[in-house]
Amino acid sequence: MPTSLPISMPISRVEPSADFDFFIGDWTCRHRYLTKRLAGGADWIEFPGTCTTQKILGGWGNFDQNEIELPGDRYAGASLRLYDSAVDRWSIRWLDSRRPGELTPPVVGRFDNGVGIFYGDDRFGETPIRVRFIWSRITRGAARWEQAFSADEGSNWETNWIMDFTRL
Repeated sequence: MPTSLPISMPISRVEPSADFDFFIGDWTCRHRYLTKRLAGGADWIEFPGTCTTQKILGGWGNFDQNEIELPGDRYAGASLRLYDSAVDRWSIRWLDSRRPGELTPPVVGRFDNGVGIFYGDDRFGETPIRVRFIWSRITRGAARWEQAFSADEGSNWETNWIMDFTRL
């Protein structure tokens, strides 16, 4: 799968707390998922899903709920996104039904020129990793999210999950 950043539609940052307003509503999703991560794998699977996103905290955040139809491991998941105006940054955390009560460490970042890039530290098994989320290809009716891992502090990235959203 290509790992270069796709061209996206520029969006204004007049009100940064509205950066994710494009994502409010109901979506279908086409997932592309790398079956083996950080192992030099090249086998991808594709499967469907759905997502519903709503604003919270008077617009300073949003919350989405996902139905992820991963073959053999269907589950529900959710993202919590919060905007901190003091540092002009979003934080994003994930939780899902496979590990109820466990929030991932946050990825933080912002949108520039229509692309949102977010970084954080986590673990993959016993390996410390950097995580990168990219939001791009944003239009009124579509958006793309990508996740990548780096086991070498960001020198090399492996994109391992791509979600292409289409508005219902």
